Amino acid sequence: MTTTNSAPFVPRIPVEDFFRNSERTGYQISPDGRYFSYFAPYADRQNLFVQPVDGGEAVRLTSETERSLAGSIWANEHRLLFMKDTGGDENYKLFGVDLDGTDLRAYTDFEGVRTQLIDPLNHVDDEVIVGLNRRNPEVFDPYRLRLSTGELTLLAENPGNVQGWMTDHAGRLRAATAIVDGVNTQLLYRDTEDEPFRVVLTTNFKETVSFVDFTPDNRLVYALTNLGRDTAALVLMDPRTCQELEVLFEHPHYDVASISYSERRQKLLSACCVGHKGVIRHYFDAEEEAIRARLTPRFAGYEFGTADWDRSERKRLIYSANDRTRGRYTFYDADTDRLEPVAELAPWLDEGAMAAMHPVTYTTRDGLTIEAYLTLPAGLTPDTARRVPVVVHPHGGPWARDTWGYNPEVQFLANRGYAVFQMNFRASTGYGRRFNEAGFKQWGRAMQDDITDGVRWLVGKGIADPARVAIYGASYGGYAALAGVTFTPDLYCCAVDYVGVSNLLTFMRTVPPYWKPMLDMMYEMVGDPVADREMMEACSPALHADRIVAPLLIAQGANDPRVNKAESDQMVEALRARGVEVEYMVKDNEGHGFSNQENKFDFYRAMERFLERYLGPAVG
Repeated sequence: MTTTNSAPFVPRIPVEDFFRNSERTGYQISPDGRYFSYFAPYADRQNLFVQPVDGGEAVRLTSETERSLAGSIWANEHRLLFMKDTGGDENYKLFGVDLDGTDLRAYTDFEGVRTQLIDPLNHVDDEVIVGLNRRNPEVFDPYRLRLSTGELTLLAENPGNVQGWMTDHAGRLRAATAIVDGVNTQLLYRDTEDEPFRVVLTTNFKETVSFVDFTPDNRLVYALTNLGRDTAALVLMDPRTCQELEVLFEHPHYDVASISYSERRQKLLSACCVGHKGVIRHYFDAEEEAIRARLTPRFAGYEFGTADWDRSERKRLIYSANDRTRGRYTFYDADTDRLEPVAELAPWLDEGAMAAMHPVTYTTRDGLTIEAYLTLPAGLTPDTARRVPVVVHPHGGPWARDTWGYNPEVQFLANRGYAVFQMNFRASTGYGRRFNEAGFKQWGRAMQDDITDGVRWLVGKGIADPARVAIYGASYGGYAALAGVTFTPDLYCCAVDYVGVSNLLTFMRTVPPYWKPMLDMMYEMVGDPVADREMMEACSPALHADRIVAPLLIAQGANDPRVNKAESDQMVEALRARGVEVEYMVKDNEGHGFSNQENKFDFYRAMERFLERYLGPAVG
């Protein structure tokens, strides 16, 4: 076994190359299969463009200079819809524009109101269904929006607890999910829009019963549920009674995450879960499975899937990527079995110069198996790396997960000679109910222990240099970074906190208004500020800043609606009062994470300088 870090020389890639906007991204295909839409930079902001599929000049449809667009869809063959917010406030507004760039108009330009897309109504050219918290900022009412006139028609008034609405294949509002008593979930259902909604099932929020889609005849539903089991399964269910009629697919280790359904053929195609390395697919349709079988050898070494298709479902956009490339889009004509390249998301990055992401596992002090990812500087492997400087990178959420694939932050750090260690600590999603619930009220406790145990596992393997371990995270990951240097001060030489929680009590008091119906649920998952006050104080880094000795870099968006700027302010104030080295970056035009390209550049340049100063020289 090699005992030195014999990595080949890899040129230092400019910071900007990892974080600059893609030349073209977010591709979709028009319903008639004639045009692509995509986002591309204009004045350093992602704007909306269209281009004929068979070639020809691209047309820019928007000219945003303040902030990049947040998303778009084809409303019909000649009109597109897109979303944008203001300065990161997440109050998204819906706009529309014609294919030739004319008739640009705002549909939901209401101050302080957030727009959700409930159903694009692909079968109806002039309508979509949206949710607006215009009447009450805490809840969303469903509206039918007529695109030609801008007319909004209220479909149902939210009684104050509905968190999600569901339509059938005809676009009729048929089901809803509500939170009651703060912690119990109710499924509401009706056979027709003329009937009132009625409660068909009440469960504790720990139990999952989620209607995903209706069957072709709009009578039964495909549902994801963990009732009577640990991992969520795909079942056929009667929505009138929530009786399980058939188990369609389940996996012993992972939750079923999504399904694919053909509107044209009115048929369930597949279901999938996210595994340790890549997507696990189960097919119900031989034709769709055969298409994938034809494509698999042509995308060897890459994860791939259908990003979008036209109304015929024969003309498709295939997105493919792996752990060393941001990805590419390819046009596929299923009738002729023809593939044509469309766009590379980051053609300036050499895939061969990127680092491999290695799936690894370790065991926690109380016996849980943690799936993790170790990315080493190019040329090193887990068997050859010795005493490498490491950046521990816990994910945000915390009710989310890391997956195998390209991550610009990870590649940036690996290019600088650091190993990057990511772990799916308890509470991470996708691993079943027991694993998720093991994280309840464990911020700064068992969840943090999982991170600590991972670091000690790396050190025990000889991979990590115990004197050169940093921790960096965003949102919950930022909290974990602060908790790491607070509660295990000897483990880390420095930390970077990006829009992270510092005080559990103040965090709970400043959540967005549309989170308030779920507060009681959050009290069970994070802690009750009254009943669990002592525990929450004990687990709040800002209240124990006297324990911190490691230097910190803290970055915050001034308009962050999720983690209020006061979370970072109080941490910085407490540290500076003690003379602890802390660099503080605030961007006035950002929210929960930086979107504008120049702000990203500033943050990662600052991180690079900070790590070089405190983590020490990199490998080789």
